[in-house]
Amino acid sequence: MIIHEDRLFPADPGSRAVARRLYEPVRHLPIISPHGHTDPRWYAEDKPFPDPARLFVVPDHYVFRMLYSQGVAMEDLGIARRDGAAVETDARRIWWRFAENYHLFRGTPTRLWLDHAFATLFGMTRRLSAETADFYYDTIADALAKPEYRPRALFERFNIEVIATTESPLDELKWHRMIRDSGWKGRVVTAYRPDAVVDPDFDGFRDNVARFGELTGEDAGDWAGYLAAHRKRRAFFKSMGATSSDHGHPTARTADLAPPAAEALFQRVLKGHPSPEDAELFRAQMLTEMARMSLDDGLVLQIHPGSMRNHNPLVFQRFGRDMGADIPTQTEYVRALKPLLDRFGNEPSLTIILFMLDETAISRELAPLAGHYPALRLGPPWWFFDSPEGMRRFRELATETAGFYNTVGFNDDTRAFPSIPARHDVARRVDCAYLAELVVQHRLDEDEAHEVAHELAYGLAKKAYKL
Repeated sequence: MIIHEDRLFPADPGSRAVARRLYEPVRHLPIISPHGHTDPRWYAEDKPFPDPARLFVVPDHYVFRMLYSQGVAMEDLGIARRDGAAVETDARRIWWRFAENYHLFRGTPTRLWLDHAFATLFGMTRRLSAETADFYYDTIADALAKPEYRPRALFERFNIEVIATTESPLDELKWHRMIRDSGWKGRVVTAYRPDAVVDPDFDGFRDNVARFGELTGEDAGDWAGYLAAHRKRRAFFKSMGATSSDHGHPTARTADLAPPAAEALFQRVLKGHPSPEDAELFRAQMLTEMARMSLDDGLVLQIHPGSMRNHNPLVFQRFGRDMGADIPTQTEYVRALKPLLDRFGNEPSLTIILFMLDETAISRELAPLAGHYPALRLGPPWWFFDSPEGMRRFRELATETAGFYNTVGFNDDTRAFPSIPARHDVARRVDCAYLAELVVQHRLDEDEAHEVAHELAYGLAKKAYKL
C-alpha cells in the first residue's frame, strides 16, 4: 500500500497502541468543514469532474506552486492566464508533468493528502511516477465517468456533514441558491468574505464599493450607507446558510475610531491611492466594525492575518490572485487586537477565531489571549502549517495556556475536493498521537483522551462555527 495504517502515529510501541485506540472511534466521524475554497458550482451542477488533471492539479495551489518552484511553467500546467494567452489544454500532458515531478512532494503534507486520495478513492497500490502516470490517469479518468464519482456522491461518500465555501459580498450566490432549490440534502453553506470591499489595496476597490452599493440599494459612498450595505449583505449571506465571516488581512491590527474620524478615513481611501497607513487603518477599523456586526447578527468572525498576499508580481500579473504566492510574515497580536478586545473581547456571545502563520506568536501571544478573553478562540494551523509538524507544534505551544477547549478543532483550507477527507484524517491522527503521549506520561487518563479526541475531530468545530 502507498499509505501505511500506522502513519503519523508514535514510534514507541506503547504510545502507538494508545494512539490506535484513540483513533479508531474518531476515524469515521462525520466531517465538519467550516472554512474552505471548494467551488459551490460543483455541488450545484453535480457534473462529472472533467479529468484527473483538473481534479488534482489545476485547482490546487499546494500542487502547482511546488512545481512552479522547480521551473515548471504554470501555463504548462493548464493554469489560465488573465490575458487569455494560450496555456496547455491537453489534460494527459498536464498529468505527465505532474507525475514525472511527483518526487518533489516527498516529506510534504501534500504528498500525504494525495497518496490518501489515490489509495482510498482509486485503489492505487503503486506510487505515482513517470512510469505509472498513464496507469493512474486512465484509472482515475475511468472512475470519474461513473456516477459514484460525481461531486454529490463523493460528498456523501466522504461523510461530510457540512461544508462552507467562501464568497465575496459581490457574489449573488447563484450556485448556493441552485443547491438549496435542488432538494439535495447535502449541506453546503457560504461564508462572508468582504476583502474586496474592505481592503483599499484590493484590485478594483473603488469599483467594488460602487457595485456593493448597487447590490444593496445603499449609498455606499458615505460611511453610514457603506456600513448599512454590509449589514444587508451579511443578512443575505446568513439567509443562504452562512454562519461566519472571514477576513484575510495583512496584519491583525484593529482600531476603534469615533464616527467622524471613521467617515473622514473612509472618504480618503475611497478617493483612490490611499497612503499605506490609511489603508492599514481602514482595514483595522473594519475588523472592529465586523465584530460589532457579529455581535448583532451572530456570524462567527474569522481573522486570517499575517500573509503577504500575491508576493510574486509576475505571477499576479499573469494569473491573478491566490496562485500560491502568499507568504507568511511576522504578526503581532497583543497590541494589534487591543482596540477590538477593549470593546468586545469580554462578550461571551461573540466568537472570534484567530488564525496564525507566525508560529512564534502561539505560546507568547495567542494562547494567553485565547486563554483569557471569552470571545476568542484559536483556529488550527493553515496554509504552510497545515501539516503534521505544524499541527503537533500548535498543540504543544497552545494547549498548556489555552487548553483544548479554547481551540476550534480542525478545518481544511482546501481547493482540491479529494483532499478534504485526507486532511481530516491527518489531523485526527496527529491529535491522537499527541493525546497518546499525554496518556502514557500520565498527564491525561485514557477516558479523557477519548473525549478530547472526539471534540478535536468533530465537536469543537461544530460548536464554534454554530453548525
